[in-house]
Amino acid sequence: MSRSVKKSNTTAFEKTPTGINGFDEITNGGLPANRPTLVCGEAGAGKTLFSIEFIVRGILQYNEPGVIMVFEEKAEDLEQNVASLGFNLKKLQKDGLLWIDHVHIDRTEIEETGMYDLDGLFIRLAHAIDTTGAKRVMLDTIENLFGGFENEGILRAELRRLFSWLKNRGITTIITAEKGLGTLTRHGLEEYVSDCVILLDHRVKNQISTRLLRVVKYRGSLHGTNEYPFLIDEDGISVLPVTSLLLEREVSSQRISCGIPSLDDMLDGRGFYRGSSILISGTAGTGKTNIAAYFADASCKRKERCLFFAFEESPPQIIRNMQSINIDLKKHIDAGLLQILATRPTSYGLESHLVSIHKRVKQYKPRTVILDPITNLVTVASISDVKSMLTRLLDFLQNEGITVLFTALVFDNEKSLQTDEGISSLVDAWIQVRDIEGNGERNRGIYIMKSRGMNHSNQVREFVITEKGLELVDVFQGPEGILVGSARQAQLLQEATGIELRTYAASRKDQAIERKKLVLEAKIASLREEFESVQDELNKTFMEEKLKKEIMERNRQQLANSRNNRNLKNGKNSKK
Repeated sequence: MSRSVKKSNTTAFEKTPTGINGFDEITNGGLPANRPTLVCGEAGAGKTLFSIEFIVRGILQYNEPGVIMVFEEKAEDLEQNVASLGFNLKKLQKDGLLWIDHVHIDRTEIEETGMYDLDGLFIRLAHAIDTTGAKRVMLDTIENLFGGFENEGILRAELRRLFSWLKNRGITTIITAEKGLGTLTRHGLEEYVSDCVILLDHRVKNQISTRLLRVVKYRGSLHGTNEYPFLIDEDGISVLPVTSLLLEREVSSQRISCGIPSLDDMLDGRGFYRGSSILISGTAGTGKTNIAAYFADASCKRKERCLFFAFEESPPQIIRNMQSINIDLKKHIDAGLLQILATRPTSYGLESHLVSIHKRVKQYKPRTVILDPITNLVTVASISDVKSMLTRLLDFLQNEGITVLFTALVFDNEKSLQTDEGISSLVDAWIQVRDIEGNGERNRGIYIMKSRGMNHSNQVREFVITEKGLELVDVFQGPEGILVGSARQAQLLQEATGIELRTYAASRKDQAIERKKLVLEAKIASLREEFESVQDELNKTFMEEKLKKEIMERNRQQLANSRNNRNLKNGKNSKK
């Protein structure tokens, strides 16, 4: 790989990327190219490791050979110390890409007599650089060069001469120095002649250690000025550059299910926004972890990775407990869709937790992250520190488009409406689960405190946990408040009884109506029969009269016809 050198946005000079995870983001590209950088700090702060990683990453990632010159540790000790990080210094030396030179200086043999110079060091250093074609150099530690030296004028002159020599050679150099009393270095001079000064700090507070990095100065370049937590693990140094909360991230309009259909119904029927932040708070035993487990289960069922950080229970314990509510998390773990990482908050400092989470997220690339519960972090630091840490974590996760769910414990008093961590105002959705006591029982109620950007229910629902899973059921409003548990069941029974009584009464009324109907129909049938009988009698009389009239009419007609016939015969006889 060819050398990768970046230019600052505000200056023309070049920068050399360190390859250290997160550090180059803080310095907008890395260390000043072809210039010396001072790394200072107390013993055990990580100065040597930082410098070695700069050299090794330069060789492996940017094809830039390096030189390590140490004045304290032997080369063999140095190789063994960094082998646990996966750095094989012997192989790099064998390949001709790295030169390690141990310069032994016995302070008892140093005597200040007249002129004092570093010409011998320059010769050895020039030979190493020319032999390997080095672009990066590490000097560890500079105090040993001037041990027992008291002439500040000559000391300042030789320091300037060393830094100028390195600049003239065009070498990007890291020089380590021990922290002094009230000064960044023991002599208090190195920081003034360095173009870039990095301070490493290792603090122990409340028996919890935290490592922090700060760029004290960087000539000619903008850089982050805050303290940044960093972590040393099997992958080397990881720095978490999270200080700029510009609130410029993109947001999604896609909705995802929380895994509980009845809770989705309370959220406009479609669940939460993807990439949003959700807080589930409540007193102990209200089922916060169960809701989180359902959320993880729903994510895995969508074939999306979920990262579950547990601060109270171990992974086997969580898997076993969730089986009691019909959730099988183990199958998701076996499928590679779920990782449960359990640590005690007191294992290390708050900022180290932040770096660890940041690193895990970068490695695993989940779509959903769960922290259960964030309240335990208060045991590591103050509430304000926890809020600051969670704010930065929230910003990082949402910039990555990750949906995050926090659970938080609140105490059973009236002042616990807002969580101790104070992030309820930062999250997009806040759901609270609380105890509802009555009728000699303790039951659970759930309601949505807020859900930005969507319609949501303002009702309190009873939160029921059974072997079949989680369910939200309607509550009843009684004279003294809402009814849950057996009181709700009694109300349901009472309503069912009322329905039965009303149904029975309606049935009896229907039967009476039916009987009355039958009686009336019988009367109507009798009257109809009587009417038809009278009608038949009247029709008979009418027909007899009509027939009589017809017979009489025929008889008259016949009589008239007979009379006319006789008259015709008499007339004919008279003519004759």
